[in-house]
Amino acid sequence: MITAFTTVRQRVLAILGALSMYRLVLFSLLALAALAEVLSFFGLVSPTPLALVVSFAVLAVVISAVDAAAQRVLRLPWRIESSLVTALILLFVLQPGADLPSLGGLALAGALASISKYVIAWRGRHILNPAAFGAAVVTITGLGTFSSWWVGTPALFVPVALLGLIVLWRTEKVRIVLVFLLVAIVVALLRQYVQLSQGGLPFDLATALSFALMQSPYLFLGAFMLSEPLTLPPRRWQQFSVAALVGVLAGWPILIGGITLGQERALLIGNLLAFAFAVRGSVRLTLEKREFITPTVQELTFRTRSRLRFLPGQYLELDVPHRRADARGTRREFSIVSAPGDLPTLRIAYKDGDQKHPSSYKRALAAAQPGATLAVTGTWGDFLLPRSQAPVLMVAAGIGVTPFVSQLRQLQLAGEIRDVVLVYVASEPAELAFRDELAATGARVVVFTREEPADLPAHWTWARGVRLDAAELDRYVPDIAARHAFISGPPRLIADLAPALQKAHSLTTDAFAGY
Repeated sequence: MITAFTTVRQRVLAILGALSMYRLVLFSLLALAALAEVLSFFGLVSPTPLALVVSFAVLAVVISAVDAAAQRVLRLPWRIESSLVTALILLFVLQPGADLPSLGGLALAGALASISKYVIAWRGRHILNPAAFGAAVVTITGLGTFSSWWVGTPALFVPVALLGLIVLWRTEKVRIVLVFLLVAIVVALLRQYVQLSQGGLPFDLATALSFALMQSPYLFLGAFMLSEPLTLPPRRWQQFSVAALVGVLAGWPILIGGITLGQERALLIGNLLAFAFAVRGSVRLTLEKREFITPTVQELTFRTRSRLRFLPGQYLELDVPHRRADARGTRREFSIVSAPGDLPTLRIAYKDGDQKHPSSYKRALAAAQPGATLAVTGTWGDFLLPRSQAPVLMVAAGIGVTPFVSQLRQLQLAGEIRDVVLVYVASEPAELAFRDELAATGARVVVFTREEPADLPAHWTWARGVRLDAAELDRYVPDIAARHAFISGPPRLIADLAPALQKAHSLTTDAFAGY
């Protein structure tokens, strides 16, 4: 069952990877706003059609203008997608209006949200969710508008759930938001029970549950705000902790000094916990050299200009600003090839030269020359070897070998001996990247290529041109049931190979989507 779910998840991720996360969120929110506009004509949502249109126009103009000015001063590329996403979130959180006081309050919230990205920041990375900050300030001060979270209405429940699921599937944050929803709903039900009991009123579980699910802002808060990668900590257990805290605070708002600790304030406190978990920010890299290490794989070597922390197997997000960016945006995730012990030298690799129509990102990255400065916006991931000395099986499909190079090299640098088998799948022998580096680690490697590679190291085995399936895996790794299996590569290949690993002790995947 777990393997089947992994297969389906990776196939869907392969489809969603055609869009960058930022564009996907923008298109989802635009679709939700368009639907809300239609529903407003029938009185199924509280704002009027005019209020929705005018409010969004004011938010979009103000936020875009402030962002453009700040980014010009700081010499940063203007990101219209970021501005529009913030405007759309505020549209659903704040109470829309067409009168001057309401529009003034909306403009103030938008300006504060935009400014917070650059002022309340650490090393180029904002600490607080911008929309939550802007909404909290105008609500607390009572200036023109307030946070009404009108998006939490039965008419929008299904659209928010479907669009939110698409976004969370792409960002692989489904489980994080499920924890938040579970905690928030349970706490909200407990709160209703306590309050009704104190008033001597009956508590109806079905009614309370329906209200918590369909008439609350929890779903929107989780899918489009809590899940923002830039304000989440890097490790999964840390993300679960933040989700649980926000769930408790959102489910049972606390009254402090006459001010209710509502949804956006709960998220801001969660942002502070996330920041405390990992005080990190944007790190500048200087490109030192680039070279093709196979006919289609290019490796980039950087030198870090400030402190960078990562664990073997984690990935970074590299920002390559460029004009006329396509739907996949200006940021991309790369597994780190080098080991932490190699710092300040840092290496990544990517597939290049095998596409007729490469993305605008790949073209911009290919144009970067030695001496160019690029930014890493963060490191993430739980694709980590177990701490125990349990035997490990690594399955790499093509460029998916990169996190394994980092892990094996770090073991080598630390002088640690582990029982590791690497199954390396490539289209042809020339596409076996990092051969010398992998050979130096001493790991046993089983190569699956159509043709036999020349001069394989003594501890490497060629699978004689067969396709990797369950039978061949059993043949070359007979003790697979005792091994922790890790598989890395494009989502479609992971989906194809996952069934072959169903006998493993455990299965962890690392997909490359959106290149």
